Amino acid sequence: MAVGGKGETDTSDLPRVTRAPEVTTAPNRLWIRDLAATASYVLLAGWVTYRIWLHPTWGLEANRADQAFFEWMLGHGALVATGQAAPFFSDQMNVPLGINLMANTSVLGISIPMAPVTLLLGPQVAFNVFLTGALILTAVSWYLVLCRYLVHRRFAAWVGAGFCAFAPGMISQANAHPNLVAQFLVPVLIWRTLELRRDPRWLRNGVLLGLVVIWQAFINLEILFMTAVGLVIFLIVAGALRWRETRATWRLFLRGGLVAVGVALAALWYPIGLLLTGPQSYSGLPYEVRGYGADLAAYVALSRESLLGSMETARGLAQNAAEENSFFGWPMVALVLVVVVALRRSAAVLGLFAVGVVFAYLSLGPVVRLHGEPTGLPSLWASLHDVPVLSSAVPTRWALAVTPIVGLLLACGVAVGQKTFTAPAWRAVGAAALVVALVPIAPTALPATKLSNTPTFVSSGEWQRYAAGGRSLVFVPMPTSGVNDPIRWSAKTLTRMPLAGGYFLAPVGPERIASFTSEFRPTNYYLRYVSRTGKIPPASPATRANARADLAYWNAGAVVVPKRRDSELWIKTMTELYGVPPEKVGDVWLWDATKLRG
Repeated sequence: MAVGGKGETDTSDLPRVTRAPEVTTAPNRLWIRDLAATASYVLLAGWVTYRIWLHPTWGLEANRADQAFFEWMLGHGALVATGQAAPFFSDQMNVPLGINLMANTSVLGISIPMAPVTLLLGPQVAFNVFLTGALILTAVSWYLVLCRYLVHRRFAAWVGAGFCAFAPGMISQANAHPNLVAQFLVPVLIWRTLELRRDPRWLRNGVLLGLVVIWQAFINLEILFMTAVGLVIFLIVAGALRWRETRATWRLFLRGGLVAVGVALAALWYPIGLLLTGPQSYSGLPYEVRGYGADLAAYVALSRESLLGSMETARGLAQNAAEENSFFGWPMVALVLVVVVALRRSAAVLGLFAVGVVFAYLSLGPVVRLHGEPTGLPSLWASLHDVPVLSSAVPTRWALAVTPIVGLLLACGVAVGQKTFTAPAWRAVGAAALVVALVPIAPTALPATKLSNTPTFVSSGEWQRYAAGGRSLVFVPMPTSGVNDPIRWSAKTLTRMPLAGGYFLAPVGPERIASFTSEFRPTNYYLRYVSRTGKIPPASPATRANARADLAYWNAGAVVVPKRRDSELWIKTMTELYGVPPEKVGDVWLWDATKLRG
């Protein structure tokens, strides 16, 4: 899909996809179709997320930790928007070390614009808006770019955009990864990159592309990186196949591209520097996460969030419910192959297919598996997963980047079918093929569950008395990915309530490999033993001295045990550790750390 010299996207390499039928349509009827398409996306996004809207105290069942994390980030963004916090680093979690927000998906590109929602309605409602809005905006953005610039057919655009936003991988990521669902700038990046060849406005086009790159960088760098890699592969393949047209416009493209790079670097050099070398930066993701690869069998299987899928169809083919990125099902894989074969003379289609193959290969991770068993096949990612920058990528998410490739190929196929197949019988065959491919993978509503109540100790502001002077609160059990309620509670204070511990990525050990929490202190080891065994070991004088030293390290104002099913165990544990019983403050039990430290 090259860009023509007159400023329109040239689809002549497809079998004569034209806009004639819609150009002659009355403008008000076109707007009605656009509104109908948008309404369908709104309804579908509402269906996927309705459970967290219907029950205000509920959250996503499959991934409460990341929901708490993003609520915290939305709270932080509200403070940044009101000038009360620094954008790229926070010392309100993981006291005293803090967290590098550029290395922790701070979503400033969303949290700052959404600050009014967060301030008025709270971070949990803001999260719901973020997630639902991400699905809607991604679908609408794809629809507009497809129907106006790429395929020029509204029905084809509706099908392709719907797939790009609501494919199984996207619904899987909707389990509390709204940053990965918010792909509404991806079609804009593609469109503006193609527009770089437009004469004579290469300077304007370069600036516009650079601004879009900056915005996407503050939503999710992983999506930006994969989009850039995909565009490079596509332009090389499609450009080589249409070398005559490419040769005539490469200078314009190069000029605009250099402008875009310059604009982006002017804004991003400092935050990217913090990401790579700043405080609490890390050299790569945990080795376990670097090994997350898509199973070959997953590409033809059905996700648990698909209409005809289940836990059984997805069992053993993905790492967790939020990473079922490659589940397209047999019918969709077959349909895409038919489209590629039918449109094999199209440079655009072959370019897209090349990108999809490379991304699918990368997604298999360092070990190529089939139904969980190593195949012995060579892995492309095995030689890349320790490379700087790539070591911070999750390989299975390259399969998520296959989703827009499939959506674009679907749109191309439908557009050509609309033009080519005019007989009712052939149109019926095409419609049946779409139904067979799309219905099995249609999205279902995300599972939700009731979240724990926020203690009045937090909601009433009582916590502030113990956090005065920059002191932190130590909740027991300490917050981690498995104990995420304190992170949600801190989010409700817009991150003003500082936490020892937390859920984040931070360097551990001499290699500075990331961990999902900070390095353990003696108190952490003591609490982990109790958590795993249910037994409270006697605390020696040395153990108690270490525990008090940890309170000094965390600059703790209070140690708090909230109401839980196992509260009694933790009250007894901390009483043994500190040698004194707690006091009851509202609906929590706490030890005043300033008294414990003397």
